[in-house]
Amino acid sequence: MNYNKIYKAMALEQELERQGNWLFKYRGILPVIIIVAGTAVFIYAKLNPFFPEIIFYKFYIESICLFVSLIGLFIRIYTVGHTPANTSGRNTENQVADSLNTSGIYSMVRHPLYLGNFLMWLGVCLLTGNVWFIGIFCLIYWIYYERIMFAEEQFLRRKFGTVYEQWAETTPAFFPKFKLFTKPALSFSWRKVLKKEKNGVLALFLIFSVLDVIGEWITKGNNYNYFLFAACILSVISYGVLKFLKKKTQVLNEENR
Repeated sequence: MNYNKIYKAMALEQELERQGNWLFKYRGILPVIIIVAGTAVFIYAKLNPFFPEIIFYKFYIESICLFVSLIGLFIRIYTVGHTPANTSGRNTENQVADSLNTSGIYSMVRHPLYLGNFLMWLGVCLLTGNVWFIGIFCLIYWIYYERIMFAEEQFLRRKFGTVYEQWAETTPAFFPKFKLFTKPALSFSWRKVLKKEKNGVLALFLIFSVLDVIGEWITKGNNYNYFLFAACILSVISYGVLKFLKKKTQVLNEENR
């Protein structure tokens, strides 16, 4: 038995887990980088267009990009709505899992929230129309979250042992296998979704609206996407109301959710 290879493999696993836990704690940094870099690339593309601005073309491109992001948002909403308390959360300090989710969307894919995040941000990146930027985003996202997923799975393996290993052996990490789907163990909770996912909804429509305005300012046009503006305003109002309800009332609270 080659103990050196074993020790090196263990050291590599420990290093990947350490990196993953650090990235997990600061995973909110990646969206900021994407927004700043994406906005810069978007502005450059508007200042140096390959094709003339066409209203029909602009509307359908924005619609396709928004649709991709909404698929990601739907995945997050569906996931969060069917999970119990202290799982699949937005915690950043430590890994938390009072139970192991294996039904519903978790019967098809081990990390549905990260899949949802990817599609939400991919839709934003597609708005730039820059193939290089989109490719770099995909690469960075994969490297970034691969380590986070590794750290999470090490935590779950230690906590749930054989139960986790049996589930992970047949369930893909990132790309869903739809034929494995089983009915969620818990009913869908709108209250949990409204409490947990209001930030994502607001951020999504706000980013699309801001980029639409920037694009029109640069091209000196007035073909604004008023659907995005309406959705953004509604999101801002909803966010304020839900924030108030969360802090001042018990309306959004639900036992074990």
